Amino acid sequence: MSIIRVTKEFRFEMAHTLTNYDGKCKYIHGHSYVLKITVSGQPNSDENNPKLGMVIDFCDLKKIVDNNIIERFDHALVMSQKAKLAADLKHEYEKVEIVDYQPTCENLIIHFVKILTQILPESVSLHHLQLSETATTCAEWFATDN
Repeated sequence: MSIIRVTKEFRFEMAHTLTNYDGKCKYIHGHSYVLKITVSGQPNSDENNPKLGMVIDFCDLKKIVDNNIIERFDHALVMSQKAKLAADLKHEYEKVEIVDYQPTCENLIIHFVKILTQILPESVSLHHLQLSETATTCAEWFATDN
């Protein structure tokens, strides 16, 4: 049986600030993120299964990612717990995510990997994630590197 990779793309808007950074990103600002998730596995070969021929139903992957990443981070302000006003903003506004890391593109992708590895079906493996912060910048994670 062949191992196949399938990829689904997600888009969301998110603001962040980088605490103690020495450039413009120390200010609160936003990005239009593009998250590409690639999983791998064997296509279902059960003739009686409605998912016959699929590694994972794209609709199922969409639900998993929407429920655990997109709903939480879309239109949110993400800040390190070390940011001076983080607790006050979290108390005042609904869509403020306080994280225990600097919310760079690199650290966000690591966080997303941790979330996904806990909830993806056992029949699929996380292969690759790509998170684009702008049209010309992205971070990538590969299972083979980790």
